[in-house]
Amino acid sequence: MKFIVKLLTTAAVALGAAAGGALAEYPDRPVTIIVPWGAGGGTDTIIRVFAIGFEEAMGQPINVVNRDGGSGVVGHAAIAQSRPDGYTLGACTPEITYFKPVGLADITPENFTLISRLALIPAGLTVAKDSEYKDLPALIEAFRAEPAGTFTSSGSGIGGTWHMATAGLLRTIGEPIDKIDFIPSKGGAPALQDLVSGGLNLFTGSPVEAKALADAGEVNILAIMSDERSPAFPDVPTLKESGIDFSIANWFSLCGPAGLPEDITARIAAAAGTAHASAVVQDALAQRGITPYFDGPEAFAAFATDFSAEAGELLGELGLVK
Repeated sequence: MKFIVKLLTTAAVALGAAAGGALAEYPDRPVTIIVPWGAGGGTDTIIRVFAIGFEEAMGQPINVVNRDGGSGVVGHAAIAQSRPDGYTLGACTPEITYFKPVGLADITPENFTLISRLALIPAGLTVAKDSEYKDLPALIEAFRAEPAGTFTSSGSGIGGTWHMATAGLLRTIGEPIDKIDFIPSKGGAPALQDLVSGGLNLFTGSPVEAKALADAGEVNILAIMSDERSPAFPDVPTLKESGIDFSIANWFSLCGPAGLPEDITARIAAAAGTAHASAVVQDALAQRGITPYFDGPEAFAAFATDFSAEAGELLGELGLVK
């Protein structure tokens, strides 16, 4: 009997050591990052750039998988429902803060382990080359002077970050937040084509997406909605330079399902920080006009809480909260 007890005890210790060893060795196989948007888009581009440095820092292959559909619901649900073992991560975007308020899905930031934001792309104010508005002050004055419905804008779906950019700007200058008619779009590219063809007279989406047309002389980027000028657009003023205290940016992050163990989360965050700081990631993002940004788990979680509150307020005023 003593022999059996000793044998069982020895086996338990061995299993415990093996489990501890396996945990200490994380990761010991490839890691997947789910991108909830299509290949070639902004989120996909940022994650694939980041994955180059992340793969080296993790010491394992990083597989980037696109799971688009349902306005981001399909991919974000796949991230949230994955096993919390560190081998399936995701690229959470601002939609996680307003899927539930607008009635798209019962998904909130609490469904995820938030590791860090990786990059920011501020909203902008872009007009066609033949627009009568040649600078930001003239455009803002027109927003105040012209009746509702004079301006049409786009850049995302209803309730998306670029829609909130339009609403937040109007609220900040003391105008009704729905004074500009926001036309839903499947993305920046089709919205910009509508702008160039005269179907829209304003684009409040990413200046990065507008850059090629701006370089070709087809559009003019009048302002960006960031706290400081972007190195990619050094000649484009911020709203704050005209006394408008408002900024908003689309953000792109690394996340995992809720319930990731603390030690695995710490390992991922450390590797992500190393990867993000590498020249290969920093330079590649900067060359694309994307602002690299890394805040880590604690700061990211606090930011998500604040962003959720602001988004809920704007969406409520727009009448979009279900």
